[in-house]
Amino acid sequence: MQYVSLGTTGLRVSRLCLGTMTYGSKSWRPWILDEEAARPFFKRAIEAGINFFDTADMYSVGMSETIVGHALREFSRRDDVVIATKVFFPMGPGPNDRGLSRKHIMLAIEASLRRLSTDYVDLYQIHRLDPETPIEETLEALHDVVKSGKALYVGASSMYGWQFAKILHIAQSRGWTRFVSMQNHYNLIYREEEREMIPLCIDEGIAVIPWSPLARGFLAGNRSQATERAKSDDIAQGFYVAESDFTIADRVAELAKKRGVGAAQVALAWILHKPGVTAPIIGASKIEHLDQSIAALDIRLDDTEIKFLEELYQPHPVLGHK
Repeated sequence: MQYVSLGTTGLRVSRLCLGTMTYGSKSWRPWILDEEAARPFFKRAIEAGINFFDTADMYSVGMSETIVGHALREFSRRDDVVIATKVFFPMGPGPNDRGLSRKHIMLAIEASLRRLSTDYVDLYQIHRLDPETPIEETLEALHDVVKSGKALYVGASSMYGWQFAKILHIAQSRGWTRFVSMQNHYNLIYREEEREMIPLCIDEGIAVIPWSPLARGFLAGNRSQATERAKSDDIAQGFYVAESDFTIADRVAELAKKRGVGAAQVALAWILHKPGVTAPIIGASKIEHLDQSIAALDIRLDDTEIKFLEELYQPHPVLGHK
């Protein structure tokens, strides 16, 4: 396993981050794996040297965090792993069970720690921006979470570059804890982040930990299969529909066949070589998917292959900020 710094921090994370939205309760999504089915994925990830795990309170309405906590306690030492979770989306019917108000952040971090069975999280991220809460209120609350020892670092996910630049400026001007990471939507068929967000992150020393590096399976070679997830994934059905998306996916499959590897490995090898990318967040519902992702670390694409994958890209509307 390769390890890199999380942005300009001293924290070392594996080059791949295991995303855990797949593990939780089928009552939340029909394709979710329950705790017993999820355990082998954590065991295999730990054995392979992955030390970076990403979850969120809203995944299976907390059950994902519970499974992460149980599995990491069983297969690793707390000091050896980096746990990231997120806050924003509704966790109940009440008006304060959501968002980025001080009240919700303070309640949410305590609830996440209980479910994760830990005294602290390594990285606490805002899952989206809250238009109803002044950003100053959010940033000060996050600063207090860090100063209380309940989180070591803070990060963000999916927003416009100008919004993130504003957050970084306000935090610096107020002496509040600086964001160290950006978890954004980025893959071979959605590259709008290359225009503003990724150059901003490189300039500011912010770690980029992209979500959906395989476009929710679209780039893994199974886009035509009527999988349980494909049938129920409204996001994917709305995101990846352009003609160029399918053409690029075909090129990924073509190059993978030529190389004698899986399409997912080629798509991951591409994003791993991109400037600024720290650790793509990978998902896995089959052990072979996880093994293929790990194997992608050893693939090096040359300039001709990269051009072959990139040259047909067409601009997209902004996707993933909501």
